[in-house]
Amino acid sequence: MDERHQPARAPEPVAPERGRHVEHRSSAHAPRSREADADQDLYAALDLGTNNCRLLIAAPTRPGQFRVVDAFSRIVRLGEGLAASGRLSPEAMDRAVDALRICAGKLKGREIRRMRLIATEACRAADNGEEFLRRVVGETGLDLEIINRETEARLAVSGCSSLVGREARSVVLFDIGGGSSEIAVIRIGENRSSRLANHITHWTSLPVGVVTLSERHGGRDVTPDMFEAMTREVTGMLERFDCPPIAAAALGGAEDFHLIGTSGTVTTLAGVHLDLPRYDRRKVDGLWLTDEEVTAMQARLLSWDYGSRAANPCIGPDRADLVLAGCAILEAIRRRWPARRMRVADRGLREGLLTDMMADDGVWRRNRGRRPFRERER
Repeated sequence: MDERHQPARAPEPVAPERGRHVEHRSSAHAPRSREADADQDLYAALDLGTNNCRLLIAAPTRPGQFRVVDAFSRIVRLGEGLAASGRLSPEAMDRAVDALRICAGKLKGREIRRMRLIATEACRAADNGEEFLRRVVGETGLDLEIINRETEARLAVSGCSSLVGREARSVVLFDIGGGSSEIAVIRIGENRSSRLANHITHWTSLPVGVVTLSERHGGRDVTPDMFEAMTREVTGMLERFDCPPIAAAALGGAEDFHLIGTSGTVTTLAGVHLDLPRYDRRKVDGLWLTDEEVTAMQARLLSWDYGSRAANPCIGPDRADLVLAGCAILEAIRRRWPARRMRVADRGLREGLLTDMMADDGVWRRNRGRRPFRERER
């Protein structure tokens, strides 16, 4: 069986960046002074994806949660042209290195107890992915690890665990990325584990994301026929995913079954649905959308031309040619697992990394003593 189709053996995230070269700073997550954080254990997580470079630095707070100390996010489109050439382009690598230099500066300026720096699909798929990461070490000092697809799926689940309600008995969580899309099927019995990832029964990683799909079909001028063609392509991939049906999904959804989407696609849909004058993660993260609302928002976006999408404050010019490809992936997922509602998650791999590191260190256990040393980890 393909490793992508095998059964598988939370937090205060920052809003996703909406501009390619502008660092996001939210008043809710404004960095505090270094003196104020000097006596706290700080953890860092960096995620270099096909489309974005993102960093979070955080300190643990009450059990299962943490406070963001500093954050950075930039659209770098590392995977631009990768599907056609099989290689990362010089221009894309330069953009990513520029962003990583900023991340390195933020990490160097703080005493970090543990950090984990990961790279995903673009570096996994590119013939020169390892070569690029050696360049990153030489120019920034950051040593990134390329994670496999199962790890990526489990991290996405860990990052979103607090959004799964106690009433949920089955959930399909998906992360629509730039070059791949991870899907995890979660079934929760009577004995719920403190780590939601332990309830993953099946997972898959589709070799398609918003960048690759839009490059194949075109993302600027998308007709209904083109949208359906993109959806059918992803539907064909999902048909090869060997996963027993979820009874609630087969019935069109039930109260103890729902979808969770963590990606720019679903947060964009939520922002447009709320008609926000500018994107606000506090209003988006955790939002419930009904099946009818998702259908209406996809139709609305499909009716807009490229200029209208680019002018929307929750989309912008950097996502205007990608959002409909993301909607096509979402539509294929909804056809496979019909649900009455979907929860929007403005969180993902970085939050999963932070949550796992803090849990492994036992920082949320009662009466935990402080360690006398600080440790740096990739």
